Parts: sequence; structure tokens; C-alpha cells
Amino acid sequence: MEWLITYRFEVAAVILFGIGFMNLLLRKNLIKKIIGFNIMDSSVFLFLASQGYIEGRIAPIVVDGVQDVSKYINPIPSGLVLTGIVVSVSVSAFFLALVQRIYKKYHTIELDELLKIMKKEED
Repeated sequence: MEWLITYRFEVAAVILFGIGFMNLLLRKNLIKKIIGFNIMDSSVFLFLASQGYIEGRIAPIVVDGVQDVSKYINPIPSGLVLTGIVVSVSVSAFFLALVQRIYKKYHTIELDELLKIMKKEED
């Protein structure tokens, strides 16, 4: 049970990813699917941030020159998380714009109803 406390952020990231993935698979509403996608994104960011943090080390802000490199954390995971957040917001905005256009054209955002409408249009 001690490993659960040690790897609490990784465990939380896996649980959140599972919640988001199941939401993406099981929900028929397109907005709820976007929310599930955002939960999955957040879990990946949590996982990356947890991998970059090392207990007892500080942020790599150098004031008086580099004395001891071993006391700083790795800044690359933080940079990846920031980049991922920007990409995630852009993708979410695109998804929401797409859902808005779908609603204007078909007057629904339920996936089952959209598939029925698309099938009718094919026939």
C-alpha cells in the first residue's frame, strides 16, 4: 500500500485517463465526448508533470551561476506540459466549432441521431 502513496500522481493520472476514455466511448453527446477528451488530456499533463518533479529539488532558476546541477529538477517535462496545454486548447476550440456547425446543419449533437440523418441522406 506504500507504493500507492509513492506513486499517487501516476495512479491519479491513470484513473483520470480511464474516466475520460470511458466517457469518450460511452457517451453519445458530442459535447460530453469533448469533455472526456479534455479529461484525458489533463491526465497526460498530470503524468508528465509528475515525472518531471523530484522530491527535494528546486526549480532551475539560476541566480548566482550554476553551483550544483543535481539540486535542480528537469525543466523539459514542464515545457512539454505547457506546449500540450496550448495544443489541447486549440483542438478543443476546433472540436467545439465543428460541433456548432453540426448543430446548425442537423439541429442535434447526439451521435445516434446524426448517424440516422446521415444514413437517410445517403439513401
